[in-house]
Amino acid sequence: MDKLPPLNAMRTFEVAARAGSFTLAATELGVSSAAVSQQIRNLEDWFGKQLFVRNGNRIALTDAGHAIYPQTARALGEIAAVGRRMLEGGLRTRLVVSVPFSLAELWLAPRLALLLDGFPQMAIDVRVEDDPVDVVRQNIDLRVSYGDYHYPALKMVRLVHDDVLPIASPEFWRRHGNEDFDLSNVHESQFIHTNWGPNYASHPSWADWFAAAGGNRAPDPSHGRRVGLSSLAIGGARLGLGVALGQRIMAGADLEAGRLIALSSVSVRLGQPYCAFMLPAKAERADVAGLVALLGTSPGKAHNGLPENKTAPSE
Repeated sequence: MDKLPPLNAMRTFEVAARAGSFTLAATELGVSSAAVSQQIRNLEDWFGKQLFVRNGNRIALTDAGHAIYPQTARALGEIAAVGRRMLEGGLRTRLVVSVPFSLAELWLAPRLALLLDGFPQMAIDVRVEDDPVDVVRQNIDLRVSYGDYHYPALKMVRLVHDDVLPIASPEFWRRHGNEDFDLSNVHESQFIHTNWGPNYASHPSWADWFAAAGGNRAPDPSHGRRVGLSSLAIGGARLGLGVALGQRIMAGADLEAGRLIALSSVSVRLGQPYCAFMLPAKAERADVAGLVALLGTSPGKAHNGLPENKTAPSE
């Protein structure tokens, strides 16, 4: 067997690199800051490379540190997974899935129901939380995120690159719409706007949609209805609160059932794809692989609910 680096020092390095601080690493490991510094020095001596640049209480990875961190994190995560499996007697009793708030109800839950058809006795733990999460420490089997850049040390699978299109309830459109499905005539107050929050800058707005449709209208969010989640925008449209830019993967079931109608065939792609992240050792598990496959299934071409003699205009 090839000579191994000191494993305690490798674990200390992973925690310090992730925490960005020897002090925080010491707290997590239950040792002193001096002990953390000594372990890092031992590892640097073993490699013959400096792994951190130290500036007072602040640390930053050197080029050498960046080079070994992803593989170190993966390897330690896989070792931890082996330990958990052995302690559980080789039986996995729970699937732990972590998702952003908007995806939980309208996208994840229906696919979990399909997964349970094949694994009827499975216990599932759904955690709804924003990035970043500590996949290893929180024993998360699968993390779904918007964007492919959050967890470079983990295995990543691109699931779907979603788009948005204008949707409304049939009753709302009968009362407030028009036969030509012309959104340029919709009153400012009847647009539902999604506030994606300060961490996101690549989600399309109504101004983006009108530009894609060949217009130049930019409905003012202060004059309309505003919500903080894309799932709430779809729910508001379903309840007749107005016209929303609905994400296709979330609105698909309502469109197929006729609870919502698509008012145009013009859509705008989101700035980033949705991606699944997991430890490589977990990617081969049947339950994890099955859920990844279900999440990566593109939604069918949803029935748009328009009258038979109408087609969604392409603008």
